[in-house]
Amino acid sequence: MQFDLTKKNILLGVTGSISAYKACDIARLFVHAGANVFVVMSPSATKFISPLTFEGLTRNPVLTQESESWASDLNHIDIGKKCDIFVIAPITANSINKLSKGIADNILLQTALAFSRPILIAPSANTQMLQNHYTAGSLKMLAVNEYIIIKSQEKLLACGDIGLGGLATPEEIVAQSIQALYSDTFWQNRKVVVTGGGTIEKIDEVRYLSNFSSGKMAKALVLALYSKGADVCYITSTSSEELPNDVYIIEVESAKELLDYTVDAVRVAKKGKMSKATMNSSEPVRLIQKEPYLFMVSAVSDYTPVFPQKGKLKKSLLGENWSLELKKTEDILSSINKDGIVTVGFKAEMDATDGLENAKALITQKGVDAVCYNLLENSQSFGTDENEITLITKETTTALPKDKKLHLAMKILDELQGLSS
Repeated sequence: MQFDLTKKNILLGVTGSISAYKACDIARLFVHAGANVFVVMSPSATKFISPLTFEGLTRNPVLTQESESWASDLNHIDIGKKCDIFVIAPITANSINKLSKGIADNILLQTALAFSRPILIAPSANTQMLQNHYTAGSLKMLAVNEYIIIKSQEKLLACGDIGLGGLATPEEIVAQSIQALYSDTFWQNRKVVVTGGGTIEKIDEVRYLSNFSSGKMAKALVLALYSKGADVCYITSTSSEELPNDVYIIEVESAKELLDYTVDAVRVAKKGKMSKATMNSSEPVRLIQKEPYLFMVSAVSDYTPVFPQKGKLKKSLLGENWSLELKKTEDILSSINKDGIVTVGFKAEMDATDGLENAKALITQKGVDAVCYNLLENSQSFGTDENEITLITKETTTALPKDKKLHLAMKILDELQGLSS
């Protein structure tokens, strides 16, 4: 699953770092996501990689000291006017220090000085150069001036030293660029818990009960929430690959594990939120946090084996017929204390006649604020890249037509904004 950057214009700046070649991967990921990518290179960057390489990747002319033209928009003023964000990756210590002082002595710095929209920088430099008090001060100054700093990695550097200064991964740079593009004040810094995937109930060490849930809708919601700036905790029984580093991921298997971790995550999400009891208190009032959200997207097993076995059960001992004793799992949505958190349940049905009414009943039966209802045809409905949802609240029922799951997740978040402040 990937982000959708269709109709977005991104300006990618490349400075003279040994990591300059990684900017090719960054450009490729942006293009693959549908963005229109323009590249500006400092004179030093062209010593590491040819502008022709970026032209081949982006299908756009590259702005350099030599290619700048005032007969077209390939110049340091006009190229930025058509771009939504400016991502400088990698950026050297030298460029960081110049940028913080407003120095514009090359084509890339001139472009940055003339750019009026969000600028992200991804440092790549020797540890000592990056931690030098001049560079550290420059980074603080840039942060104060609303530049977005993408943290470098601690690793074995090209110079042979081990320490901070390695360029962030291309995937992380793209993810943080997405957040800069789509950040929403409603969701920004709001704590959100998302559960996803089908739970696994062990019969023995090699067999288990589960379902066909792929976790794709949950992952789409996580990506959508991250892109809007939410502080996301994702509790999942499926793959968490391709998710940004800032998403806190908890891996679970059974319904019991899911319940325990969800209860704990909800408690943490609520922590610090001002309650009604403090309104009339004479004690110092803490800062009011945004009301957290819980998205219960997991397909939780209704039953679990009464006596899960150690090792592997032998077929020869089980005989021709095997009766497996099961017990009900605890209902997670009913068990969670939903005071102080907006709760959104997900309901998959195959009953075209009563499915919608069954989904609506969850509002009162389980005390949730909203339900995302999905009518399935059969087992082939699981694991697809598209979905359609009917979003149900106490007051409204809204049909969200079939779309890619990430697009659908964005629409769900937009619709839900009226449920909280």
